[in-house]
Amino acid sequence: MTAAAATAATTAGRVVTRERVLGVGYIVIAILMVVFLGGGIAGEESKFGLNVGPRPVIPLPDLVVPAQLTVYLLAGICAFAGVVQLLRAGVRWWAVLLGIVAVCLVAAFLTWAAAGRSMSLVGLMSQTLQRSVPIAFGAFSGLLCERSGVVNIAIEGMLLCGAFAAAVAASIAGNVWVGIAAAIVVGGFLGLLLAVLAIRYFVDQIIAGTVINIGAAGLTAFLSSKVLVALPDLNNPPRFLPDKIPGLGDIPIVGPILFTNSLFVYAMFVLILVIHLALFYTRYGLRVRAVGEHPIAAETVGIDVVRTRYINVVLGGMMAGFGGAYFTLGSTGSFDKGMTAGKGFIGLAAMIFGGWTPIGAFFASLIFGFADALQNRLSILNVGIPSEVLLMVPYIVTIAVVAGLVGRVRMPAADGKPFRRE
Repeated sequence: MTAAAATAATTAGRVVTRERVLGVGYIVIAILMVVFLGGGIAGEESKFGLNVGPRPVIPLPDLVVPAQLTVYLLAGICAFAGVVQLLRAGVRWWAVLLGIVAVCLVAAFLTWAAAGRSMSLVGLMSQTLQRSVPIAFGAFSGLLCERSGVVNIAIEGMLLCGAFAAAVAASIAGNVWVGIAAAIVVGGFLGLLLAVLAIRYFVDQIIAGTVINIGAAGLTAFLSSKVLVALPDLNNPPRFLPDKIPGLGDIPIVGPILFTNSLFVYAMFVLILVIHLALFYTRYGLRVRAVGEHPIAAETVGIDVVRTRYINVVLGGMMAGFGGAYFTLGSTGSFDKGMTAGKGFIGLAAMIFGGWTPIGAFFASLIFGFADALQNRLSILNVGIPSEVLLMVPYIVTIAVVAGLVGRVRMPAADGKPFRRE
């Protein structure tokens, strides 16, 4: 057997072993669902509200299901998926089975949490979309940078500074658009700083991003405690309120979720399309991807690698700054130190989970947004889980997703590697 054949056989063996571990895991999950979620809810019903607001245009009846039976059925689906995974280890559609198990687990957990109670399902989905907004913008920022070969760990700092700048500028001008412009400018400046450190001076990109994060956290915390506390008028910006699209906003279930939102949500949908088309259907996107995959070859055919990376990193910073403005102009209405709470790092996880594509990053952001919305909803329902554990949910999901992607995704080949002209 040749070395290449031996390597291929070893790799195939590892894949089959990994898939079998997944199959066993699905069966274990099914057992845990029966034991921990199915017990103690016999005879209970779970009620899920499908309306938002006191007077929906087209009211829908609540969805009522028998709690214990529903959990058992979902556990059975997970067990069946585990058996299929074991019998067909190494199948290419492992991701489909993983998605089915994930949906069943979430549905079973919601059924257990709503047993004997009422939960607004449409409200939960709407909150999921809203909480995914800063994560998605962080993912888009990382995507633009890393597709050109520069790792952007500084997204967290860019979000934080964007939120601070938006709050102060909008408060001074009394205009939300001025706040957005300030956030974009500040984000672009931090992107330029990262580009200079990483591209011109060849500073380790992880270290450069970490320095920006630490500096942003310290600076905004200092200014918040010393300036905004003493001058509260500088931290009282106007906000973008949810705006319903006529006609579409009245569609049952879908309308309140997708078509009754603030500017940031609509901008997110537009940017998904714009970034996707720009990266995969334009000459600019082809050059960016070439620089991120093989910068030496790109330079050989006349592409200015340094210029391309500068442009993309600055654009990534501006994207993160705009996303940071969501915290103060689209959500809370004021700045508080550390208010981003790791959303920049979760955005990086969403980018990886989405395979360095804008559409994939958006759907991954929805997963993390759902985890964030779920912990908030469970704390309201008082389900008996300690609040500290509930606060851990988004970060536990982040760790689990990233750990599950080891060996399954491929980053741009030149990502994180400095380029030196020869």
